[in-house]
Amino acid sequence: MPDIGALLGPRSVAVIGASNDISGLRGLIFKVMRSHPYAGPIYPVSRSQPEVQGETAYRSIADVPGPVDLAVLIIPSQYVLDELQRCGEAGVRAVLIITSGFAEQAGDEGRDLQAQVRETAERYDMAVCGPNSEGFASTDNALCPTFSPALNAPDKPLLPPWQPQGKVSVVAQSGAVGFSFYDRGRRKDLPFRHVVTTGNEASLAVFDLVDHMLEEDKTDVFILFLEDIKDAGRFRRVAEKALRAGKPLIATKIGRSEAGRRAAASHTGALAGTYSAYEAMLAHYGVLIGEDNEELVDIAAGFVTNAGRLPQGRRIGICTGSGGAGGWMADACVARGLEVPELDPETRALIDAHLPPYGTSQNPVDGTAQAIRKVGYGELARLTSLSDRVDGVIMVTTARDVGSYAREHDTLFRVARELEKPILCWSYTWPHPDAAALFAEAGFALYTTMRNCARTMALMADYRETRERFLRVPEIKTACEPERDRVAKALEDAEPVLCECDARPLLAAYGLGQDDGALVQSREAAMAAAEETGGPVALKVQSPDILHKTDAGALALDLSTPEAVGDAYDRLMAQATAHAPDAAIKGVLVQPMAPAGVEVILGVNRDAQFGPMLMLGLGGIHVEVLKDVVFAPVPLDPQAARHLIGRLRAAPVLDGVRGAPPADIDALADAAVRLSRFAADHAERIAEIDLNPVLVHPRGRGVSIVDALIVKTEEARD
Repeated sequence: MPDIGALLGPRSVAVIGASNDISGLRGLIFKVMRSHPYAGPIYPVSRSQPEVQGETAYRSIADVPGPVDLAVLIIPSQYVLDELQRCGEAGVRAVLIITSGFAEQAGDEGRDLQAQVRETAERYDMAVCGPNSEGFASTDNALCPTFSPALNAPDKPLLPPWQPQGKVSVVAQSGAVGFSFYDRGRRKDLPFRHVVTTGNEASLAVFDLVDHMLEEDKTDVFILFLEDIKDAGRFRRVAEKALRAGKPLIATKIGRSEAGRRAAASHTGALAGTYSAYEAMLAHYGVLIGEDNEELVDIAAGFVTNAGRLPQGRRIGICTGSGGAGGWMADACVARGLEVPELDPETRALIDAHLPPYGTSQNPVDGTAQAIRKVGYGELARLTSLSDRVDGVIMVTTARDVGSYAREHDTLFRVARELEKPILCWSYTWPHPDAAALFAEAGFALYTTMRNCARTMALMADYRETRERFLRVPEIKTACEPERDRVAKALEDAEPVLCECDARPLLAAYGLGQDDGALVQSREAAMAAAEETGGPVALKVQSPDILHKTDAGALALDLSTPEAVGDAYDRLMAQATAHAPDAAIKGVLVQPMAPAGVEVILGVNRDAQFGPMLMLGLGGIHVEVLKDVVFAPVPLDPQAARHLIGRLRAAPVLDGVRGAPPADIDALADAAVRLSRFAADHAERIAEIDLNPVLVHPRGRGVSIVDALIVKTEEARD
């Protein structure tokens, strides 16, 4: 692995292509770098200028006196490859390529050039960031090789003047967006360590840099802007490392919409994967998703100011001097899955001692202006936190008046330092800059957006739950080796599409449903099979060319007499043949009718980037309309499967509604675990599995897999 430390913490830097013209990027980058107090030498390299912005310039990297750790390239793309090779020969350990004109542009020329950049970086073992990068900023050493306006003549120092308790690092594939996080966060006195924009990622990618920063152990929270993930294995390893270390990754991933996918591809030459797969992978590793740059910054602020303090549950205490604002915040909390319980009598008695008759301690705690003047916001928050019925505190305030906070300066600092539960603050008026600075210095995250405040507290609870679940030793159900090998051999020999009669025996080997029913090829055989079943039956045409039986009229249900079964057989065969004249029909499957239950779909889809993904949804045949589905990487353990079920919007239906009994969620979770194990064991052979519908019966009565389909990968068909 190349030395990323030489990129972000070099002892000396050369700027190749530096210019005197500060109206252009070549001159602007050199100017920005020199405007910050980086202690090492910065050498301008220029073929045409003997001096750049008052500094002696050198004609080539070989002419620079002394060793160079980092070279910044801002030269036309056609010269980058030769210059990169010269840097390698000169012993430069890291290169930042600002230049654009590579894989982000149409045609093969740019992609080929970018591939050669990668090969050269590997040949010389150089840490190469870019091309098409907007550079980076490292605040500890004040090195800012970038043309971002956020770092050009800034109105604030790179770090707050006080010693912050934690730091945030940004790693973004988009340069402009990456520095927007810094610009917004720094105005809220958020302390940053690194802001790195990776551009096209010819060599180093986002999670290479995150891994390095985790090893540094000087970043507590990460903000990530993702257009794609080039190495799924690398992502898994690094995301797991961050989760185990308790270092939250807060990310946004573009490509959710078709327009977003086009933007990703055109901007960095990325192939944006299926968003649902990305979302599932991020959720699995506890990566928190933000919607916009303001929200990501606000989420990071909540974590960095509450280092080591995460809510142990979802119960929130709210204290305020405004009853209306407190009630509004309570609504916002409940809307995001938090609870606002009434405080216990003992805590209420402590608070009531300071309240006027028109205040209330029930929760939200409305101290009114009188109590705020008497004890202050900080003390009211401390008293609220004493209740064993709350897991976190939100202080609702007006940070417009600097004087009121100056009076309780010491209390605020003490509360922020000693409080054992997380605390966030929302100002319903726009905060005065001095008041905002005081909150930040004391160690409070101050929000100007109620939604972001409530959502941050909810995400802090989510993160704790995910991390605790992840750190437990998983219980993964496995098939015994002979059964696994038998299924693997059957899949290898099977046709490209396995309809239900072929799929059922393989699934049953993993405890998924029963290998029941009879495959028949005549009216008489259908009638005999139904009579042997001894109850109502279903008839299903079996053909790898007819995947949607309902649409083809190839399904008949609840048939009770031999005559009805015989007539249905003739009708189904005629309708199936009319629907698909060239279909290869194996016959008709005669099965006993399953008892009623809640319709669920279970499936597997092989994502090109991340491999098999388990899908779970409610709705049966209506799943494509309702789109209430969730995804997770395989395999799953039972606890993860139950959590996945809980993520469905319609999950309360399984708890029983309008007199219906609760469904057998444990059996559904068990089926999900077994299917995930099946998919993991045979990942290279399976493109899709569709169990639809799965009927979830009342608690204790299990599930019925009503239909099944397996589609093999193209590679497995050869």
